[in-house]
Amino acid sequence: MGSISHNGVTLHYEIEGREDAPVLVLSNSLGTSLEMWAPQMPALLQRFRVLRHDCRGHGKSDVATGPYTIAQLGGDVLALMDQLGMQRAHFCGLSMGGMIGMWLGTHHGGRIDRLVLCNTAAKIGTPDLWNARIDKVRAEGMESITGGVIDRWFTPGFQQRAPQQVETVRGMLLATDPEGYAANCAAVRDMDQRSEIAAIRVPTLVISGSHDLATPPADGRAAADTIPGARYVELDAAHLSNWEQPDQFTATLVDFLSA
Repeated sequence: MGSISHNGVTLHYEIEGREDAPVLVLSNSLGTSLEMWAPQMPALLQRFRVLRHDCRGHGKSDVATGPYTIAQLGGDVLALMDQLGMQRAHFCGLSMGGMIGMWLGTHHGGRIDRLVLCNTAAKIGTPDLWNARIDKVRAEGMESITGGVIDRWFTPGFQQRAPQQVETVRGMLLATDPEGYAANCAAVRDMDQRSEIAAIRVPTLVISGSHDLATPPADGRAAADTIPGARYVELDAAHLSNWEQPDQFTATLVDFLSA
C-alpha cells in the first residue's frame, strides 16, 4: 500500500507479489476502487507482481478538479510505473480501465507487454447521456444512479444468487465521491478512440460479456477487429464479467498473459 504525487494529485496504489515476477497493472471501472479486482487476486499473485491503483477521483486517490481526460488517466498510470521503477508491464483494464488501456496501447505501446481490454468500448454513449448523468450525480448524489448501474453491471440471475458480492460492488459505487465520479464521466464522454486503436501493435485480448448493457459485445468485437491481431473472447456475463464469471475470466486472463 502506498501513494505517489503526480502533477499535484496524490494517487493511491497497492503492489503485491514476488519482486521477480512479471508486472501486471490492473485498472478499475468508473465508480469502483482497486478492490474491484478482489476476485482475481489470489490466482494472479501466484504468477504476477500486481499493481492496482485508485484512479483519480476514486477510492483513496485525490479528487482533483475536473473534468478529466482519458489521456490524463493514462498519464497517471505511466507516473505510477515510473515512480515504482517499472519500465514495462502487462496491462488489464475493465470498462474505463479498458479505455485507459487503449490509450496506453496506442500512445505508449513500448511500455506494455500484453494488453487486455475488458467490457469496454472505444466510444460509449452520447454527450447528452453523460451530461445528464453528471448533472444527476451532482444534484442528487451517487445513490440516485446506483440502482440503475447495478442492473447494467450484473444479470438478474447473478444478483439473485450472489447478493453479498453485489452489495460489495454497490458499496464501492456509493463510496465514490460525486465530483470525482462526474470528472471521470467527462473523460469517458469526450473520448473517441475508434480510429486511433488501429495503431496498437501490442498483443491484445478483448473480453466482452454476452449480456453487457453498458458496453455490448458489438463494441468489443469492433475493437478486436480494429486492433491488428487482437483476440476476442465472450463470457456469459454482464458488465463486471470478472465478478460474474470470476473463474473463467481469470483463466482467460492468465492464459493470455502467460502465452
